[in-house]
Amino acid sequence: MIQDAIAIDQPIGRCGCAAMGDFVIRRRNSGGCDVHLQCSTGAFVTSVVTAMPPSNAKAAGWMAGWLAAMLVLLVAGREIARELSVFQLMEMRSVIGFFLLFPLVLMNGGQASVKTSRPWMHIGRNVIHYGAQYGWFLALTLIPLAQVVAIEFTMPIWTALLAMSFLGERLNVWNILAIILGLVGVFIIVHPGAAPVNSGQLIMVVAAIGFGVSVVMVKSLTRTDSVTTIIFWMLVIQSAIGLIPALSNWHWPSAHLWPWIVAIAFCGTYSHFCFAQAMRYADTSVVVPMDFLRVPLSATVGWLVYSEQLDTATVLGAALILSGNLLNLKRSAPARAAAT
Repeated sequence: MIQDAIAIDQPIGRCGCAAMGDFVIRRRNSGGCDVHLQCSTGAFVTSVVTAMPPSNAKAAGWMAGWLAAMLVLLVAGREIARELSVFQLMEMRSVIGFFLLFPLVLMNGGQASVKTSRPWMHIGRNVIHYGAQYGWFLALTLIPLAQVVAIEFTMPIWTALLAMSFLGERLNVWNILAIILGLVGVFIIVHPGAAPVNSGQLIMVVAAIGFGVSVVMVKSLTRTDSVTTIIFWMLVIQSAIGLIPALSNWHWPSAHLWPWIVAIAFCGTYSHFCFAQAMRYADTSVVVPMDFLRVPLSATVGWLVYSEQLDTATVLGAALILSGNLLNLKRSAPARAAAT
């Protein structure tokens, strides 16, 4: 469920979410939770929920839904890219997403609810995000799924560096250590010099940096625009950006491809709902590590579906990147304690 942005308190957690980007989870002083999901696909899901009796079992159940949806996105993206160009894939996703969002726009007041005073910021942000998303889908066709997911988990690192540079946020020792671990992890996965560097790995690194830039720009936009407005202009602008490239090489999808197209639209929407529900039943420190299961699970899917082999470099690099994300949780613990 996507609602308008609201005033929020001290953040209690931030983590990479592989294919979907960066989460900022905040807790209200009243005891409820503001779950502000900030995603590399550009989507935001901000939901204000009342406190629920803690239940790790229920949280795990909802996270199972989240993990399943994210794994389907990986496979669906690769399968669609076998037949359609990445430009057409992204165009269809944006158009379908627009129709999924339109009823919500009408419910929130129609055209008046999506007016913005910062059109150039929206345009700039979506140009960058469109390029990053193109790189993500392209990387799916070039490198193993596990490497795509592992490298994308570096997105919070780039976000932290950019937020420090452009938003004046400060880095503490845990931030710095997380950044170092993440960079070393990427270096190990790519392992330049040991073998020719795969272009897909470099594309994915650039895409992760692009997602980081996009997150910082969206964070600025949330100060003036509602979540619905940000998503609306994302879909409109990215549909416009991709229209000519998609039409220039348009192929009507075959019948067997439509289930994958529907799967991308469905999972891209309801995966966020699953994550928000999980946050109702457990703390960030419980929910976020469950998301890290996507790295070994994506490797397993790659092995079962595509016979991809998992090498030692990917395992070690992913471990360092995920350790860096865990340190981000550790350094947020004092803020969480203060909020509760």
